[in-house]
Amino acid sequence: MRAAPTGRLAGRVFAGLSTGAGVLILVTLAAVTVFLVARAWPALTASSEELEAISWFEGGSVAQYVGPLIFGTLLASVLALAMAVPVSIGIALFISHYAPRRLAQGLGYLVDLLAAIPSVVYGLWGALWLIGRLDPLFAWLSSTLGFIPLFADYQAPAKNILSASVVLAVMILPIITAVSREVFLQTPRLHEEASLALGATRWEMVRQAVLPFGRSGVISASMLGLGRALGETMAVLMVISPGFLYSFHLLQPGQNQTIAANIASKFPEASGLSVSVLIATGLALFVITFAVNFAARWIIARRAEFSGAN
Repeated sequence: MRAAPTGRLAGRVFAGLSTGAGVLILVTLAAVTVFLVARAWPALTASSEELEAISWFEGGSVAQYVGPLIFGTLLASVLALAMAVPVSIGIALFISHYAPRRLAQGLGYLVDLLAAIPSVVYGLWGALWLIGRLDPLFAWLSSTLGFIPLFADYQAPAKNILSASVVLAVMILPIITAVSREVFLQTPRLHEEASLALGATRWEMVRQAVLPFGRSGVISASMLGLGRALGETMAVLMVISPGFLYSFHLLQPGQNQTIAANIASKFPEASGLSVSVLIATGLALFVITFAVNFAARWIIARRAEFSGAN
């Protein structure tokens, strides 16, 4: 006789906790937005004379200062995503549908461990080992494909935006791989068996059944990786030679800089209005991240028929 009231009470408590957690997320997001806008407002309303008094400030306004940083952030992140996503999908498919079970388990654990490595370790690896190994490759690219502006006029050492993108690609690869692997493993067995029964090879089965089913999951995984690439600080700071240009010269140092790395390098010596300028650049990164997540949700909603939920 007491089971029903107890069950209803537990249901109400769970519903209240769930609703409270959802509201708390919205309140926290709103609080972060208000904080960023309030602290960035002095910089947004400051005159050009006040801004030029900051020793490291470049440009006549905050928009002119943050523009190249936004460009560098997006360029590094897009390059990293372009390098990481195909490799991640290949590794995820190998683990889920090609590798023997014991090997797949070991590789799965290894991928999960790679995701836990701190970013400063990746930065040290990039600065002390990777740059030296990339130097011959970049020199060959510049000499062979130098007629393309992207690869023209390489200057050693390889402290450029492409090196930073390679490090970012290695950092986000475990995240994309782990999520994609779990999505591919959720493909209905009947779909796979039906494709094989019709005479499809394993690759044809993957192309016809696994990839369409996991498309939305791969998009979600890619957006997770992009989110980390956008906000990465130490690894980029330790690898890149910074610059404030709108430049697609990937092999030249001193061309680009990311928002997060710029904040990390300038914040220790910042005070007063200069702190507001850095927070304004952080507000721009916040808006970019929100826009990326919104776009990802829109893309996934358009492809709901392929989602694992269906």
